[in-house]
Amino acid sequence: MSGMGGEVAHYWRHPALPDVGLLRARYVTHRFSRHVHDGYAIGVILHGVEEFEHPGGVERAGRGAVVAVNPGTVHTGQAGEPDGWAYRMTYPSVAVLAEIAAELGLPRGTPAFPSPVLDDPDAARRLRAVHRAGERGDALAASTMLRTAYAALLRRHAARYPAAGAQAAPPALPRVVRDARDLLHARLVDPPALEELAAAVGARPFPLLRAFREATGLPPHAYLNQARVRAAAALLDEGLRPGEVAARTGFADQAHLTRHFKRTMGVPPGAYRAARGFGSVGSRETREEG
Repeated sequence: MSGMGGEVAHYWRHPALPDVGLLRARYVTHRFSRHVHDGYAIGVILHGVEEFEHPGGVERAGRGAVVAVNPGTVHTGQAGEPDGWAYRMTYPSVAVLAEIAAELGLPRGTPAFPSPVLDDPDAARRLRAVHRAGERGDALAASTMLRTAYAALLRRHAARYPAAGAQAAPPALPRVVRDARDLLHARLVDPPALEELAAAVGARPFPLLRAFREATGLPPHAYLNQARVRAAAALLDEGLRPGEVAARTGFADQAHLTRHFKRTMGVPPGAYRAARGFGSVGSRETREEG
C-alpha cells in the first residue's frame, strides 16, 4: 500500500487474473494527468466523487457508479469534492474483454462502452467482490466474479450499441503523425525538439503540432511522457529497479520517473514493481475502503 499525504493506493495483480491489473485507492489531492491505457479501466466508486475529462466532456462519478474507460481514450482524474474519492479499479487487457464478448456471441470487434459512467448496481457489486475475493486468496471466486461482471457490463451497456460489436477500425493516422510517433518511441532517452521532429517527418512545426494533437489527443511532449511511462511499466514488469528504469526510459532521475508514473498509474514505480512480485515497498496498510 502506498501512502501519499493521507491518501492510500494499492496496485496489485492476482495470479488467477494475469491480464488484469487491480487498484484500490483513496485520493484527495492527487490528480491524474491526461493519459491513456492500452486496455480498459473499469471499476466502481466506493465513496466521494471522481471528476475526469473525457472526449465527451467533463464526467462526474459518485458513490456506486461504474467507471468504464475504453482503450486509447485520453482522460484525466481528480477529486470532484473536497473529501476526494475512493474506488476499486480493474485494468483488463483488450484480449480479456474480446474473449468474453466472443463467448457471449457478440459481433466481432473490440468492445467499447459509449458512456464512461454507468449506473449498474449489480456490476458494481461484482467488481467489489472481485477485489475482496482476490484479497482473500480465493482464485476461483475472483476469476468467476470478474468474468460475470464484465459479461454483465458487455450485455447491458456495450452490447446494445454498434461500437460494442463490429466496431469500425479507427482511422489511420496521418503519415506525418505516425512517423513522428515512431520517432518519439525510438528516442525516449534523447527526444528531438519540435523543429527537429517536424523536419524529420517532412512537416512544419505548427502544422505537425496541430495534426499530432488532433490524431492522438496529446501534444508530442505529453505523448512522449506517456510512452516513457509505458516503457517504464514494461521494464518494472521484468523486475528492473526504478533507478535503472528511469535511466533507460529518458527520465532525468528516479524522482522524475516517480512524478510522471504516479500521475498516470496512480502509484509510485516501486509499489507497481512490488505488485509484480519483485521486492517490497514496506508494510502495507490493511484498512478497508469499502
